[in-house]
Amino acid sequence: MTQPIKRSEHIAPLSRDHHHGLLFSWKIKQGLKKQVDTARITAYVDYFWNTHLLQHFREEETLLFNQVEDEGCAKALQQHKAIAELVKERDAASLAALAAQVDQHIRFEERELFPRLEAILPAEALARTGAELARLHETENKDDYKDEFWR
Repeated sequence: MTQPIKRSEHIAPLSRDHHHGLLFSWKIKQGLKKQVDTARITAYVDYFWNTHLLQHFREEETLLFNQVEDEGCAKALQQHKAIAELVKERDAASLAALAAQVDQHIRFEERELFPRLEAILPAEALARTGAELARLHETENKDDYKDEFWR
């Protein structure tokens, strides 16, 4: 069994968001596997993008990635753009690609990029990021989408 990744308390809210992102990917995959009408799945994609993912990307980009010039940050920014483009697509193949891309992106950030940023960012910068994330995450933003097509 793999050990959970220890995350700085200052960027832990982003890691908690990643859990919801992995569930988002899983739900899309389940819907496709069950041959659910893609219109139902894309309605959920639109909901999740506008309610969760877009804000999450903005937080990462403004509070973390813009603090350093780093090839990992550049890669993550490129992945954000690719995901944003896939969100616009409506066919099953694009939905499958979106689910895979989100999953890979989250695993990259958690396993490679976040540990690197925790090591290179000054403690004060991480603390400022943490304070801003705490303010932004004062209320829990639940994924309470009603059409549970993945069940």
